[in-house]
Amino acid sequence: MFCPRCGQQQATDSMRFCSRCGFLMEGTMHLLANGGLLPQYPASPEQKGPSPRRKGVKQGAILMLIGAILVPILGVMSGFAPGRLENVFAFFAALAAIICFLGGPLRMLFAGIFEEGAPQPRYMTPISYSPQMMAGPQARVALPPAAANQVPSWRQPHTAEILQPPSVTDGTTRLLDKKESEIE
Repeated sequence: MFCPRCGQQQATDSMRFCSRCGFLMEGTMHLLANGGLLPQYPASPEQKGPSPRRKGVKQGAILMLIGAILVPILGVMSGFAPGRLENVFAFFAALAAIICFLGGPLRMLFAGIFEEGAPQPRYMTPISYSPQMMAGPQARVALPPAAANQVPSWRQPHTAEILQPPSVTDGTTRLLDKKESEIE
């Protein structure tokens, strides 16, 4: 894919931004996927609350939270209860621990695997406009036409044609070789 702003070819089609100019490429991907049309989501009146999967995960988390509160309370009550009542509170504390700390994660696991999530939005194209109807078969051209001014072909120069620039240190080195009387 090429960036529509600067023409830079992108390394992958999943790039979010152009590597040269920083242009946001996500909208471009949606346009190319839908033939130049912006996606439109249908209004879904039946979807008014959270999905069954989300409800199940929430129920499991609430069950674990209730267990984190209820089990210590029942444990403290069994410690202060007299006689037979101590065994009853201990039994209910153990039962609450099993139900809450085992049932909560199992409920979340069941909801995550088996229950249906939120429906994925589908793209709808408007019926009133179609690029093929408006522009004909040339609507799918991805790149602009070739430039009218062609660049002349580049030729590699012969190394014999390149002149070496004179060295800056040549003149000062020659001065060292001369006698002091010749310099003045």
